[in-house]
Amino acid sequence: MNEQLDLPEAVAAYFSADRLDSEAVVRCFTREAVVRDENQAHTGIDAIKRWRAEVGSKFVYTSRPLSQTRDGDTIVVTSCLTGNFPGSPVDLRYAFRLERGKIASLEIMK
Repeated sequence: MNEQLDLPEAVAAYFSADRLDSEAVVRCFTREAVVRDENQAHTGIDAIKRWRAEVGSKFVYTSRPLSQTRDGDTIVVTSCLTGNFPGSPVDLRYAFRLERGKIASLEIMK
């Protein structure tokens, strides 16, 4: 899983935190971070916390990172998402941009 991929520390921390709760997830982000998911942008720690709490209240899921690539300063992780949501399982791409050891932006795409 994460260890085999040798993910950057902040990215590995995100996937580990995502198994827990919104409090754990927001600790992975910078204060001004932006998450883009399902055509919506969530800017700042409070908005990211609300986004993750809402997702966690709707669905039970696991995310298993499969591969990673780099495109300039962006790390793209393909992960298999399995859970109680329509279309499960699905491979999603997570595009991370890091700043000072934390996630500055995350875009989740099909």
